[in-house]
Amino acid sequence: MNLTSRRWLVLIASCLINLCIGALYAWSVFASPMAEHISAVQGLSGDNAVTASSLAIVFSIANVVGPITMIGGGKLVRTIGPRFVIMIGGIWFGLGFLICGFAGSVPGLIFGFGICCGLAMGMTYGCTVSNCVKFFPDKRGLVGGIATASYGLSSVLVPIIANAIISKMDVTMTFKILGIAIVIIVFAASLLILPCPDGFVPEGYVAPLSDNTKASKAKDYTWSEMIKTKEFYVMMVLMCCGAFMGMMIISQASPIAQNQVLMSPQAAAVVVSVLALFNTGGRILGGFISDLIGQINTLTILLFCSIVGLFMLIITGEGSVFTFYAGICIIGICFGGFMGIYPGFTNEKFGAKYSSVNYGIMFIGFAFSGFFAPIIIGRIYSMQGTYVAAYYAAMILSILGIALTFIYRIMNK
Repeated sequence: MNLTSRRWLVLIASCLINLCIGALYAWSVFASPMAEHISAVQGLSGDNAVTASSLAIVFSIANVVGPITMIGGGKLVRTIGPRFVIMIGGIWFGLGFLICGFAGSVPGLIFGFGICCGLAMGMTYGCTVSNCVKFFPDKRGLVGGIATASYGLSSVLVPIIANAIISKMDVTMTFKILGIAIVIIVFAASLLILPCPDGFVPEGYVAPLSDNTKASKAKDYTWSEMIKTKEFYVMMVLMCCGAFMGMMIISQASPIAQNQVLMSPQAAAVVVSVLALFNTGGRILGGFISDLIGQINTLTILLFCSIVGLFMLIITGEGSVFTFYAGICIIGICFGGFMGIYPGFTNEKFGAKYSSVNYGIMFIGFAFSGFFAPIIIGRIYSMQGTYVAAYYAAMILSILGIALTFIYRIMNK
């Protein structure tokens, strides 16, 4: 089987691996049971008890540390190849879950989930996505969308599996079982991973005239060359703007549904699943559309749509289920679209050769949103008893993002 055919097998294996490490985004399922477990182990009760909201720092840390190993893993890829980097990262992630299964304190949970799983996710995710995009110069957007969608799909599937195990056993045993399963699955799937040769072109593919014109001027930027360009900073801040509204809503989807719309916890759980599904679909749809009309045009459309979604949330009142779901679904698609487009966007602008490292550095824009967005919306609600100011803040960032897309166009005329 030649590389043109085998690249599809690499994509399937990468999606399976991303599905495993995407368990990071099932954190909301583990937060409350782990808070109860730690409180029981340490004999805490009442006002001194550990709460799910007090454990939010665990998830924020996991999002912040990811780019560190995305960058380091990207450099390691050129030495030992993507297969072994993914294997190391996947096993590390599974071990992080196992550590959580033995954690009886907040620092232990921060180490296992926040640090180990966060670092392992960065190493693995950056490698799988970048390697896949290299294999598909003819379908950069679509493949980037599919690879990232499998990661997002985990936030739909893992909670179902985790809840089933928690109901029969307990949260610590759930972490242990999932940790062992992740190690086994990632190890097996990583055996199917192949490195993409520099300059790979699939059989029968002829770049469009516009691509050939760009190719004559294009170069493969090292990370140090990339960060010297003005376009890099525009793209990184743009990523931060596009990811902010998504990370804000994802982190608080269930509380928003219960506090703003007065949904029951069961109905709010459905909201979380619907948001995850539209997030996943947006990654594929955004990537597909970007192949047709270009990345920057698609990103502009997504930012305009995100403003509409945020406006729907602003006008949502008690019992306004339709407008709430409309806002949630639009934001899910827009956030997913951003995440699906950016691997190919970075690859096309700065070249494929060093894309693993370059995308890791670009991902710092996402890390900023991943850390600050959940904290900002939580604090605004605790101070004002409403989420409206947070929605306006996200809307301002979306408007800034639109301005940045036009600045990017001017830079690339």
